Amino acid sequence: MSNDVDQIVYKLLDAHRTKNPIDFIRNDYTLDEQTAYEVQKHFVQKKCELYDQEISGYKISMTSPKTQELASTNEPAYGTLTTNSLVKNSSTIDIVNLFDPLVEPELMFILTDDLSIGAAEDEILAKSKIAAGLEIPDSRYKDWFPNFSLADLLCDNGVTGRVVVSEPVNPPSFKDLEEIRMELNHNGEMIGEGKSDNVLGNPTSSVAWLTKKLAVRHISLKKGMVISSGTFISPLRLEKGTYKATYSTIGNVQVTIE
Repeated sequence: MSNDVDQIVYKLLDAHRTKNPIDFIRNDYTLDEQTAYEVQKHFVQKKCELYDQEISGYKISMTSPKTQELASTNEPAYGTLTTNSLVKNSSTIDIVNLFDPLVEPELMFILTDDLSIGAAEDEILAKSKIAAGLEIPDSRYKDWFPNFSLADLLCDNGVTGRVVVSEPVNPPSFKDLEEIRMELNHNGEMIGEGKSDNVLGNPTSSVAWLTKKLAVRHISLKKGMVISSGTFISPLRLEKGTYKATYSTIGNVQVTIE
C-alpha cells in the first residue's frame, strides 16, 4: 500500500471514528480511478477489522446521465456494503449516527447463488431475488453533495451509509424490470416518483455493469450478497420522519428517521 493510500485511509477512518467530517481528498491528493478504488478497498478492509464487520454486497451510484454529470464521468461507480450497512424493513435509524445523509429509492438484488466473474443479465436474473429498497448515502466530507469529485466519492467507499431492504420476491422478466414504477412518500406526502429505466435502462444492466467492473479486480459476487442497483430519482436530503417507497410488482419498503 502506497504512502498516499495509507494516509487517505487513516483520514477517512479517523473521520468515521470521531464523527468529524474532513475536507475533500482531492484538495491534497491527485488520484486516478484505479488508485481511488484501491483506497476504498483498504478503507473497507480496515473498517471490517476494527468493527468486526464483513462485506455483505455492493451499491451502485451514478446510474443516470444526470448523476454522472455531477462527478464528470460517463459511467457508474460502486461502493462496498458491510454488515452494518444493511437495515431491515420498517426499522428506525437515529440521524445522529449519520453525517450528512441523502435518500434514494433503489431495487435490491439478493443473490441466491454465486455469480461467475463478469456475469451477464440472464445469469444475474436466474440467480437473484428482488427487493424494494431505500439507500441512505452518507459521506465523511464537509458539504459533500453535490460538490464531490469522482475520486472523492470512490475513496469514501462510494459514500456508503445505510441500505434498507424489504422481503425479496422472485424477479420479473428482464423486460418487465424496465417498466417498474416507484412512488416515494415522506410522512404520507409524495415527494418523488420515477421509473426503473432511469437506472442504466434496466436495473439488471446496472448489476451487469458491476460484475464487469469487479472482474477487472478479479472479484466475483457471492450467494447472499445484496446489490443496491441505482436510484430511480435524483437524491434528496434525508430528514426526520417516515419514508416509504412503493414499487409496482415488487412491493414497498419503509424506514423511520428519528
